[in-house]
Amino acid sequence: MPILEVEHIQKSFEHTEVLTDINLSLEQGQVLSLIGSSGSGKTTLLRCLNFLEQPDSGIIRVNGEVLFDAKDPATQRPAEIRKKRLHFGLVFQSFHLFPQYTARENIMLAKKLLVQEQPDFKARKKEIFGEIQEEAESLLAQMGLSDRMDNYPHQLSGGQCQRVAIARALALRPDILCFDEPTSALDPELTGEVLKVIQGLADQNTTMIIVTHEMAFARDVSNQVIFMDEGRILEEGTPDQVFGSPREERTKQFLARFTEG
Repeated sequence: MPILEVEHIQKSFEHTEVLTDINLSLEQGQVLSLIGSSGSGKTTLLRCLNFLEQPDSGIIRVNGEVLFDAKDPATQRPAEIRKKRLHFGLVFQSFHLFPQYTARENIMLAKKLLVQEQPDFKARKKEIFGEIQEEAESLLAQMGLSDRMDNYPHQLSGGQCQRVAIARALALRPDILCFDEPTSALDPELTGEVLKVIQGLADQNTTMIIVTHEMAFARDVSNQVIFMDEGRILEEGTPDQVFGSPREERTKQFLARFTEG
């Protein structure tokens, strides 16, 4: 059974349809890259999967559970949506770290808020917070940032901030980790360090969806590639199929931009 199933997702803003009949599935441990021109609907699709936008129609399932059904109001209650967001971790283009907190504190914050709902929280507060701190430090070590735990975002490079953002998303142990153009806000020399971290997660069979303009990286890291155009999935397949033998003329035109010269 796929970890993620998306059926007939549609989304409009006012009178403009930005997603049209989106259908996809993703297996546990796979990496899906979404490619296409700016404005093709990639980020909107990612935001719908993370419940930052609500689709106008369609169904989203994770591990066979219906998280969203446009025809079922019970799946759209705010309290339910907040819980369902935990199935997904989202790493934004521009980090979105809290400037008043250290790298360690940025990673701990969301989980410290969540655990307060546990029935034994008051009795075990110190122990629970200690475990959260230990996990945050382990994640920062995994990101190669053991020596930056007490630094504030303004004391970190863009690449280091993005690695903190990745650690923060991992701290909530999502079923699916999503990246929205994770290197677009970085200088070219910092891009490689973030892509190396993502490749390492892929090697550990982390299930991921990546919106990216890094075509060579998408080809290397992905199990599945989807090319979107004007809000539709125009082509999908393995990296070899999409990059090596694209069927659609529009896909060929798009990819030609990255191979010219």
